[in-house]
Amino acid sequence: MPKIDAPTVAEHRANQEQVLLAAARELLLSKGVGAVTPAAVGAAAGLARSSVYKYFRSGEEILARIVADSFVTWGRIVREAVAAAGGADARVIAYARATVELAAAGAHRIAVLGGGGLTDDSARERISRAHHEIAEPLRQALAERGDPEPELTAELVDGALGRAIDRIDAGDGFDRVLSTTVRFIGRALNLEE
Repeated sequence: MPKIDAPTVAEHRANQEQVLLAAARELLLSKGVGAVTPAAVGAAAGLARSSVYKYFRSGEEILARIVADSFVTWGRIVREAVAAAGGADARVIAYARATVELAAAGAHRIAVLGGGGLTDDSARERISRAHHEIAEPLRQALAERGDPEPELTAELVDGALGRAIDRIDAGDGFDRVLSTTVRFIGRALNLEE
């Protein structure tokens, strides 16, 4: 019988699952989508491949989970940052800052790399909805500002943020990209500082 290293079997399973997910995230970031296989994840976590199948049916299921988890974390952090900001203008800037900061920390890479490896249409649809939901605080702030097209404007802001993230991924300095992006969005939307 396997050794249980937690007070309960349920806690042990939850701990093991988190170890597997952490190993999968590291493999995804260091070696790409193709490296996230049950065998590789098990080896990286110090477990046999057969043990991985007790938690996940396939590498794609592991990918779907780490991408979904990254969106949950990303969404929570963005919502908290936006909620802590003052008026609508400050909330737009808080959204932009939090998005770029999270991307620089790797959250965006997990979502993009992992999401690109999914072939299951329902998983891809869930990820698309999660991405849309992350921008809800931005759309709300834009609507509060009186923007006649908050959905379109939010997409344009996200486009600018996407290019900023690309520049950071390409090696441009984080501080420079962040400050330039925030200034750009502020000027484009005529935000008060």
